[in-house]
Amino acid sequence: MKFEFNHFNFNVFDLEKSMNFYKEALGLTEVKRKESSDGSFILVYLGDGVTDFSLELTWLKDRTDPYDLGEQEFHLAMKVDNYDEAFKKHQEMGCIEFINESMGIYFITDPDGYWVEIVRKK
Repeated sequence: MKFEFNHFNFNVFDLEKSMNFYKEALGLTEVKRKESSDGSFILVYLGDGVTDFSLELTWLKDRTDPYDLGEQEFHLAMKVDNYDEAFKKHQEMGCIEFINESMGIYFITDPDGYWVEIVRKK
């Protein structure tokens, strides 16, 4: 038996805002969408155009408050081929949350407060 990664989920408060953020910040684009027949939820899967792994954004119609992410002891990580260019772009966007220079990584936050780690591609 062999398991492979398929996708990771973030629940989002404003679907369009989140989709725009992930497109601008990380170049992710919609690869699949599922809408419930009663309109109660929308699932949008974003891909990087390179791997089969996707980020699922879940929007719930009845959600009235932003999500409580607790202590945020979880994150998604992305590799980038031009770390310095990505860092500059994210600085301009104002979304850098934390920098760990000794490890050569930094974290950005999305509109819902989820952290995404940016790692140099080796």
